[in-house]
Amino acid sequence: MLKLLRTQDFNCITDYALERLNSVNVDKIENFFGDLSADPYLEGNYRFRRLSRFQVFDHLLVKLPHSPLFQSKEYNPLVGDVIREFSEIDDALIHLEDFQKIVFEFFEFCKLCSDLNEVAVHQIRTIASTGEIGHPAPEGIHRDGVDLVGVFCVNRENIEGGESHLYKSKDGDPIFSKILNPGELLVFNDHQFFHFTSIVKALASEKTGIRDVFVLTCPGLLPPDWSY
Repeated sequence: MLKLLRTQDFNCITDYALERLNSVNVDKIENFFGDLSADPYLEGNYRFRRLSRFQVFDHLLVKLPHSPLFQSKEYNPLVGDVIREFSEIDDALIHLEDFQKIVFEFFEFCKLCSDLNEVAVHQIRTIASTGEIGHPAPEGIHRDGVDLVGVFCVNRENIEGGESHLYKSKDGDPIFSKILNPGELLVFNDHQFFHFTSIVKALASEKTGIRDVFVLTCPGLLPPDWSY
């Protein structure tokens, strides 16, 4: 059953939440997805990515120094135990009010479910074309190894699929399934739910299919004993 909750009513143990952020102009954000670099850790040229980490103080967003991404094989059987490097999110996007609204809204949930004030933002484009399907979650049904996860959809263009699923167990049926539309934010407790996004296919063979999202985590995912 779809749960439409006010932030203050969110139960970190049992709930997931879907919100539509009407105050966010996704058209302004979409312009920043055209220059993402291809993910060098995946075979195929279907996923593009940037990553930055922030500390949040009330309504102040402070960008943290560059750091790599790391997940163990327990959480990511595909590229687990690999220290991954991605370019930082464009400063012009970070300073955009519409981008900050997304982070601040996600952090409202973080304040309920985590003792940490760190948010990582993964800017991800998945594409599909003739003969090439896109895999938003090539690692399969998984957890990320954080406290809280959010997925905000910026754009869907010329695609079918890309449905978001939540599971109580890795081998069970999904308890939530929905295609996220632009402007929608899905938030869930990573300790309580596994998640997955189905493949995307291009609708028209002569056009590239595009799915643009921000995946937000609280906290970020750093290598063990990482220090600056």
